[in-house]
Amino acid sequence: MIRVRATFEKCGRAKYISHLDLNRCMLRTFRRSGLPIWYTEGFNPHPYYSFALALSLGFESSCEILDFNLNEEMPYDEIRDKLNAVMPEGMKIIKVAEQKQKITAITEAEYSFSLVSDDTERLYGDIEALLGMPEILIEKKTKKGIKTVDIKPSIKVMRCEKNDRSVDMVIRLPAGTQTNFNPTLFIDALRNCNGAPFEPEKIRRTGIFCENNEIFS
Repeated sequence: MIRVRATFEKCGRAKYISHLDLNRCMLRTFRRSGLPIWYTEGFNPHPYYSFALALSLGFESSCEILDFNLNEEMPYDEIRDKLNAVMPEGMKIIKVAEQKQKITAITEAEYSFSLVSDDTERLYGDIEALLGMPEILIEKKTKKGIKTVDIKPSIKVMRCEKNDRSVDMVIRLPAGTQTNFNPTLFIDALRNCNGAPFEPEKIRRTGIFCENNEIFS
């Protein structure tokens, strides 16, 4: 059994494919690809594959991780090309390689997005004021119900630039098997400040990281 890891992008219309539908989509893709996919054993055999992190509906990504197993060795470029030949519109395999790190090694995900506003000067000030607060409390849905959490210690602002039409940001948030935050928590907190009106656009996951800023691979 050969363990393989593929990195793929999900953009355009594909951003509206839910995580549940993505599983069905990949099942069809594997079956159409002709790859020697390893199947689970038991009463109902099916191709074994898993995604590192679920992506919120409406988000784009350039770094989604898909793990699967093959019954025999193949050149990675050939695996990539066979999958891309049958992938749906908006999804493309960027890289195929061996699985090096366990999914449990993931600690952060990076996101880029634009906050479009008619008053970017005021909006930029609102963002600075929010980030300068001692805590940023937001209600978050959990398996046990609604919970109030302080996201201030978890936000790493990598870039925040003011333009004529928008404020463009890149932030890192906790991700992995224990805690998963996404940019909508920060965006909702900013809306709660009742500052300059804005609309978020082009939310994209741009990186998945382990400890010490190491790129997950």
